[in-house]
Amino acid sequence: MGVMIYRWEQLGTVKLSQALALRGHHLVSKHSVLVGASLEIDFDTEQGRRRTMKAVEEEVRRHIRLLRTVSCVSWLLGAFLLYLSSLLPLFDSSPRVLLDNTEYSFPTSALLRWDVFHFGHIALEGYVYEYEWAFLPGTPFVMNAISQLFKFVGLSNSTHFWSQVVVAGALAACGTGTATTLYDLTLVLTKSTHFALLSSLLSLLPSSPVTLRYVPYTEPFFTYLSYRGMLFCARSQWFLAACSFSLASAFRSNGIMLGGFIIWGLLLEPAFRLQKVALTQVLKATILTAVIFAPFIYHQYAAYTSFCFADTPRPWCSQRLPLIYSYVQKQYWNSGGFLSYWTLSQLPNFLLSAPVLVLLLWSSSLHIRTVFLSPIFKIPKPSCFTKTGPLTPSLTPHAIHTIIFTSILLFASHTQIVLRLAASMPFTYWSAAYLVVIYPQWGRRWVTWSIVWGAVSIVLWSVFLPPA
Repeated sequence: MGVMIYRWEQLGTVKLSQALALRGHHLVSKHSVLVGASLEIDFDTEQGRRRTMKAVEEEVRRHIRLLRTVSCVSWLLGAFLLYLSSLLPLFDSSPRVLLDNTEYSFPTSALLRWDVFHFGHIALEGYVYEYEWAFLPGTPFVMNAISQLFKFVGLSNSTHFWSQVVVAGALAACGTGTATTLYDLTLVLTKSTHFALLSSLLSLLPSSPVTLRYVPYTEPFFTYLSYRGMLFCARSQWFLAACSFSLASAFRSNGIMLGGFIIWGLLLEPAFRLQKVALTQVLKATILTAVIFAPFIYHQYAAYTSFCFADTPRPWCSQRLPLIYSYVQKQYWNSGGFLSYWTLSQLPNFLLSAPVLVLLLWSSSLHIRTVFLSPIFKIPKPSCFTKTGPLTPSLTPHAIHTIIFTSILLFASHTQIVLRLAASMPFTYWSAAYLVVIYPQWGRRWVTWSIVWGAVSIVLWSVFLPPA
């Protein structure tokens, strides 16, 4: 029976199910965690092929079980810390003012902070005030829908409406875990079970655990739907990808940027490979991208019909492009202007965001320079360069998305929200895994910072202190 030893770079177009061998994980260097180590694969007999594929499936199942277990444990630890810190005195007493004594109890007492006030009010009353149009309808819709579902099945007949919608939204957020989806996405793109597992484990240490796991914010739903769409793109399931991205853009306006993955897969990647792009491909990409833009466009249209047909139209109605979103972001939230957030008073927020910003800008620019631009402009590669981890060529659209998104957050947004939105970019955890393996000292610092800051951010949220 013939046995062959391969490295991932040598496997070429061998199917993933055949290529992933689990026995023979002899780590030949620190790079082997990223490239899948040395592989012992028996393709000579049907029995050998079946044994290889069975071993692959068993390791993947083992990794998924581990991720679910660790995810559950980390969620429980975070929830326990959230409960303990909710017993501390509040810096802002707004939750106590809004809720009566019967409503003000855990978990509502720990969840009603910051934007949850706005989402809850929209869920209960609809869009009443102009500034509320900065929030897309996804999260309020989920809060209201789950609350109504509880009433319909008889799980709740309470008159405490705020508690209902907040708890309903929180339960929905708890069901949007992304660790296993990130594992699948990483496995498809890098073909390394080791790297997929490490990246997914690191994703359980987010820089804003409360807004990603526990509260009815946009981030849990946006991150989950973004990952699902990216996974569908990796599998060339373009219609499902467009549907996922479209739903994501119903939660955050940033979702329209996800259309770039459709354009990359259908148009740009074939063009870079000097393949002919058919007119039908262009038409398909256009239609699917329009689907992704649809929720945002409808939100603007609904606002236009509400404000611009009135007796006294709002000032933004007469603009060349009458978008309420850009108007309220600038008018009410001091966001959207280039460098408008770059003031001395905001320096603490920049410092808090620095670890995430530096990691994302460094890793994405490294990929674009050494993987994407190097073949085009003959840029010399580092002597230690290896096409592994975040430097895998298949991750190029993710690197481009990451550097554009991060730059927008740095130069034209409330910069500290990168702490919440970093989780929606899988490149965050691919880069962190790369640090852990290639630069262990920096990797340890990243993990330490993630644990410490994650715990601190839970306490800050509970006592109603920024950032949020």
